[in-house]
Amino acid sequence: MSSHDLKEAIRQTKAFLEAEEKTYGAYRVPDISSQEQQTSSGQSSKHSVDAPSPSPESEKDKSSAKKSAVQAGNSEESSESGSGSASTTTLQEAATLDELRELCLHSDALRTDLGETSLVFGTGNPDADIMLIGEAPGYQEDKQGEPFVGKAGQLLNKILAAISFERDEVYIANILKHRPPNNRDPHPEERERSLPFLYRQIELVNPLIILCLGRIAAQTLLNTTAPMKSLRGRFHPFHNDIELLVTFHPAALLRNPAWKRDTWEDVKMLRKRYDNLTVDRS
Repeated sequence: MSSHDLKEAIRQTKAFLEAEEKTYGAYRVPDISSQEQQTSSGQSSKHSVDAPSPSPESEKDKSSAKKSAVQAGNSEESSESGSGSASTTTLQEAATLDELRELCLHSDALRTDLGETSLVFGTGNPDADIMLIGEAPGYQEDKQGEPFVGKAGQLLNKILAAISFERDEVYIANILKHRPPNNRDPHPEERERSLPFLYRQIELVNPLIILCLGRIAAQTLLNTTAPMKSLRGRFHPFHNDIELLVTFHPAALLRNPAWKRDTWEDVKMLRKRYDNLTVDRS
């Protein structure tokens, strides 16, 4: 490489980093591990959700955040070179779920090692008070482009029906928007790249309660490594009055039917809290 080519490569790389950090750098994983306390059972109304506020970061945190910002989305240069038709809409500018879906559709940051897979964005009521979040799509979800449509999804529908909810009354999404190879657990860097898109999705749905389905979804959203047994059985404060409840992933229930009893207790808590929060609307 000539000296001129090297300088040009450095210039282009610098421009890419600045552009991507400007677009995605405002989004950070909210540090809510210090808020491990049960929220009050008082009533509240539908609320406004803000993006997570920046907090003091260590050098390691800054490096990780910068890496996430660089990896999130397609660069302006790749769009100009014809490698994709990436939208110029940023996460903060995505005012609807449809706009966010379009942004996700053209983002290489959300793809996994499996390569060509379908975008599995989300489904359900875009104004739902309850949002269910799992970890990643599986084989059937990849085929149909909708979360929780396989055997685990069929069980989830029955669980919802048991507490008098229809599937189309809630909103369902995953942290990852593409299927990982062999349905493996999402890698930490995959979750990190996907979180800004999920946070914007949560903001747009603006639920009262989030039900985390499984350990990975719970640990990721609560920013903790605590085991399931210490995360279940109570409501966690998430962000701007959103309450978060943890239960087992339906796929785990298919492998371990003995956990269904605990799951039943969890979803009864969900129904009771939902009724308390919405009693004034009638």
